[in-house]
Amino acid sequence: MVTLQNHVGKISFTPEFFTELIANTVTQCFGVISMNASGFRDMLTAALPRKKEDGAARGVSVRFSKNKLLIDLHISLMYGVNMNAVVRSIINKVGYTVEQSTGISVEKVSVYVDSIRV
Repeated sequence: MVTLQNHVGKISFTPEFFTELIANTVTQCFGVISMNASGFRDMLTAALPRKKEDGAARGVSVRFSKNKLLIDLHISLMYGVNMNAVVRSIINKVGYTVEQSTGISVEKVSVYVDSIRV
């Protein structure tokens, strides 16, 4: 949980808030087909039955270090799109959305393209 203190009081953000915010931002970007499982734990939970909403949030990893966020994304792209342009768009849009929504600086957004689908 990330907690910020300001002149009004404390604001706490749960990890689920960040994953949902980032997953919704990424899936709205042109060329992104889906979010992918990004590790052994995610692969195991992906195999289990779950609610439909939880599928978009997999593939998002958020770490809080030195008052800044480090974000890792695992995605699948549509065949034929300019991969470099889509990844740069995702990095810019995720950083902007998180900073505007929460006021927390984003140090780094790493995008891993796991597959390209037709």
